[in-house]
Amino acid sequence: MKGTRHRLTGVAVVAAACVLVCGSATVARAQDAKQVYEKSCVSCHGSGGKGDGAAGKMLKPPPKDFATALNGVGDADIAKTIKEGGKAVGKAATMPAYGTKLSDEQIQGLVQYVKGLK
Repeated sequence: MKGTRHRLTGVAVVAAACVLVCGSATVARAQDAKQVYEKSCVSCHGSGGKGDGAAGKMLKPPPKDFATALNGVGDADIAKTIKEGGKAVGKAATMPAYGTKLSDEQIQGLVQYVKGLK
């Protein structure tokens, strides 16, 4: 019985460590996505995703507010827009493609980040 208790305790410790590592990886990805957004997106889309960034005010058409523009749009479509640019998906040609500048993981992080701005 004593050996079983130690094995169960060991399993519980390993499981807890996995939760902590996985949780911290998610937090790290979210922080990375925020940094990528601030570097690559905020000038047009604004810090809150309202389309009110300094450069975005000069664009015709201006960037859309994520709160309305992303309603009903799936993750794959958002990722495609980020990766291939607006023109490739029938949106504004002023939205550049980031597929050669960002990894797929960074793009997926951005997808989740911009959805959180809604």
